[in-house]
Amino acid sequence: MKSRFAPSPTGYLHIGGARTALFAWAFAKKQQGQFVLRIEDTDKERSTQASIDAILQGMDWLGLDYDEGPFYQTQRFERYEAVIQQLLDEDKAYYCECSKQRLEDLRETLMAKGEKAMYDGCCRDKHLAPGNDRVVRFKNPDEGVVAFEDAVKGQISIANKELDDLIIARGDGTPTYNLTVVVDDYDMEISHVIRGDDHINNTPRQINLYQALDWDLPEFAHLPMILGSDGARLSKRHGAVSVMAYRDAGYLPEALLNYLVRLGWSHGDQEVFSLDEIVALFDLKDINKAPASFNEEKLLWLNQEYIKNATPEHLITHLQWHLDAQSIDTSQGADLASVVASLQQRSKTLLEMVAGLKMFYQEFDAFDEKLANKQFKDKAPLTVLMEKLSHTSLWEAEEIKAVIKQVCDELEIGFGKVGQPFRLALSGDGNAGNIDMVAELMGKEKTLGRLAKAIAYDA
Repeated sequence: MKSRFAPSPTGYLHIGGARTALFAWAFAKKQQGQFVLRIEDTDKERSTQASIDAILQGMDWLGLDYDEGPFYQTQRFERYEAVIQQLLDEDKAYYCECSKQRLEDLRETLMAKGEKAMYDGCCRDKHLAPGNDRVVRFKNPDEGVVAFEDAVKGQISIANKELDDLIIARGDGTPTYNLTVVVDDYDMEISHVIRGDDHINNTPRQINLYQALDWDLPEFAHLPMILGSDGARLSKRHGAVSVMAYRDAGYLPEALLNYLVRLGWSHGDQEVFSLDEIVALFDLKDINKAPASFNEEKLLWLNQEYIKNATPEHLITHLQWHLDAQSIDTSQGADLASVVASLQQRSKTLLEMVAGLKMFYQEFDAFDEKLANKQFKDKAPLTVLMEKLSHTSLWEAEEIKAVIKQVCDELEIGFGKVGQPFRLALSGDGNAGNIDMVAELMGKEKTLGRLAKAIAYDA
């Protein structure tokens, strides 16, 4: 059993493509088969190396490993030419000299009559020889019906009279998508073609090519599209649709994969799946026929769940990219794993976690002015706190908490009157979690330094 993911490198790896890759990958793993990556780069004008790199980077970040590939269609032109020539030799294809103008006029005439815009077979029986700008068209059968059982959609059929003679080689000799995909899937022994349902109209044409070449058909599974919250097809205007944009926004790859697998597939009421569970439970028959709606809030909730339950060491491997991007050096100062553990329960994304750990490793330029003018108006709580903490020998959260209580009792004030200015002194912006734990992790010297800076603030 073999499945494949075959993106065109004309942009980044988007959410829809990533879900297709995940479904094809999970099905191959479940069946103990092979998963193939193929780059369909025959569109020379739109294909770029940057897009190829983005696709490979996205697959790597998601952890969707492939057993074969990446294969590149541009390296297989000789094979496509041989198949096209075979079809020509067997009178299953022909050269066409129709100009763009003639085709446009034909299209307008048919549409004006309320008929389907189709090629009329003008050159089918002319027996033209190769020539400049002459395309090659496949002789689609005139009669009969193309029928196939789709693993998701069920029985699909279309009359051959609804299909025209598609172009399989352009005027410059380069092969077209419908030809290359059939040749590739046959040569690479793909048994299951799992792809988006935007390709479903191509499938009858491809089946006719398979049959003309006397090749066995693969099984087809067309996945329902992904919609935005407004019911329209997911696009850039719905927010980040690039896979790597989610990495940049602080999502974990396993959270995104978990979310993507639930877009159109389900297993009872279960929401959270490990990759191993996805592989064990996944089946094409459980894919919904209806489109799935993308919900950013649900993804964010899942991401928070994964952050809460991950080991600090695992989070650090994904945090490192963000730390490097923001030039945060964690080699000196608080133990990073301990800091991460202290932030796990309150961080929805890795970016939030980075914002929370900055205070342990970087000095801030200034306090939040509005908060400082309020919290540092009375310096007595911080002055007494600094004095008592400077004489504290056991630098642990419980001891620090006890000292804060002593200050409250001595000054006859509530905990907030000490805790709030202390929190601002340590963080600069008031965003800190358990203040005694923050102080323990920050260390005695840095804590006293921040307190001194707060006491010197001119409110």
